[in-house]
Amino acid sequence: MKKILVMMAVLMMVMVFGSIASATEKSGTAAEAEAMVKMAITFAKANGNEAALVEISNPKGKFVDRDLYVTVYDMKGKCLAHGANKKMIGMDLIDLKDSDGKAFIRERVEIVKRDGKGWQEYKFSDPVTKRIEPKRAYIERYGDVIFMCGIYKK
Repeated sequence: MKKILVMMAVLMMVMVFGSIASATEKSGTAAEAEAMVKMAITFAKANGNEAALVEISNPKGKFVDRDLYVTVYDMKGKCLAHGANKKMIGMDLIDLKDSDGKAFIRERVEIVKRDGKGWQEYKFSDPVTKRIEPKRAYIERYGDVIFMCGIYKK
């Protein structure tokens, strides 16, 4: 019964998420980023973390849409899944800094340790424009991992 309820919740999120996104919109919204993280966590709860990491890392999977993609990190800053760049998977990114020198992965870990979830701002390469853009990311802890999806502020 619990698995059926979880799957129904995922289906409802997919329907809501699909209705929010329009084929004419090129950039994701904050609401879509947060919904995508929550969908990824629901998927992990229903299917296990390993299956979720595989699906999240699939560039044609359900957790990649336009410039939105989910990434997952462990609590030490190691990338476990990345929807836009498979080369990042397995890398220790705790000391990665943006173009302003901000250690944003370290900050991400600190936010979820303190609050469990939240938003953060930093700069990152947009996979669509290939330019460094201001980014706002929604992050949420599930167990011992951090799920993240961000929007580019153009």
